[in-house]
Amino acid sequence: MNSLVIDLIVCGLAYVISVYFLATLTKNSLNKGKRSDDGDGGIENLTPPKIDLPPGVIWPSDTPKKSKTPEPVEG
Repeated sequence: MNSLVIDLIVCGLAYVISVYFLATLTKNSLNKGKRSDDGDGGIENLTPPKIDLPPGVIWPSDTPKKSKTPEPVEG
């Protein structure tokens, strides 16, 4: 065989073996590190921040409610 083919086969085997060992070592360390708390401490605040909008801009949820009955037209 050509030396290039042999080099490619050896490099491919080395790659497969290194990926296998890396995957097994990473899997073991991930299983050991599972904890219920994320470690940052403090009080959990789930409300979104109040964003200061420029004048004249309102959020769609803050739009004025329209009445269901149409106003009578004067004629």
